[in-house]
Amino acid sequence: MSSTTIPNSIEYTNPDEHELSMVFTFHHLKVDYDNGEKWSKVPFNFMELKSLLSTWQTAMDKGNGWNALFWNNHDQPWALNRFGDPVNYREKSAEMLATTLHLLRGTPYIYMGEELGMMDPHYKSIDDYVDVETLNGYQMLLDKGVDKDRAFEIVVSKSRDNSRVPMHWDDSKYAGFSNVKPWLMPTGQDEINVEKELASGEIFNHYQKLIKLRKTEPLIYAGHFKELLADDKQVFAYERYLDDSSEKLVVFNNFYGTEVTVDLPAKYQDKECTTLIDNYQNEIQKTAKQITLQPYESLAIKI
Repeated sequence: MSSTTIPNSIEYTNPDEHELSMVFTFHHLKVDYDNGEKWSKVPFNFMELKSLLSTWQTAMDKGNGWNALFWNNHDQPWALNRFGDPVNYREKSAEMLATTLHLLRGTPYIYMGEELGMMDPHYKSIDDYVDVETLNGYQMLLDKGVDKDRAFEIVVSKSRDNSRVPMHWDDSKYAGFSNVKPWLMPTGQDEINVEKELASGEIFNHYQKLIKLRKTEPLIYAGHFKELLADDKQVFAYERYLDDSSEKLVVFNNFYGTEVTVDLPAKYQDKECTTLIDNYQNEIQKTAKQITLQPYESLAIKI
């Protein structure tokens, strides 16, 4: 269902139709395409991403449809490279992306290694890639006259092989996946692997908190969706609410590596609240007129 429409998705997944339980759509994973061209390298369009997520959430909610929620799969480069900052804020941006997704309406999916903060491999040559689409894309760029280095830079950012590297189980040569050379070589497993993350990492722990919240908090697993701060160029914010409750879950996600202060809608100001999750471990017990978010901070409060 990668490119299907909202009306079709509602019809497929509305329980009354007895067809599908949910749909995967890929519209939000094309916001870093230049004029719809995959083999390009441009910054992702944050406002388009916000609009797509909110439009689908709102419409599917209204039509009683159901979304599968995901950032990563075997055909996509890692979301951390696309929408986060794996160099300067790997942990914080990975946690922000997780919070953004897991507190939306729908069923979240975790792709292998996402909970570790895995990112695109550090390959140095086109010969390191095996995916036929990547190899063809690289040749297509060369045939168009694109400089060799630029062509390689582009395919590095968009190759399907990025998410097909073996899972990083440990820091050994083949990352604990195999005793022999796998089809794709892992890179960076000395810093990012299951053993290390379970022992001292914060990303896996953050995912555990999100999963526990979804299992125990009706606002998350059964609530409606409402977009907030639609015009803000740095923060994706939304509300989750239930028809039979006055409680609200309000979520703020800073998608950039700079601090930002946002004005709260009047109805949320000066309210007693509970912090459900924050990747900076900040605690807010009463709202003010504004909230300041640190780089790649995600904050979810119940009012």
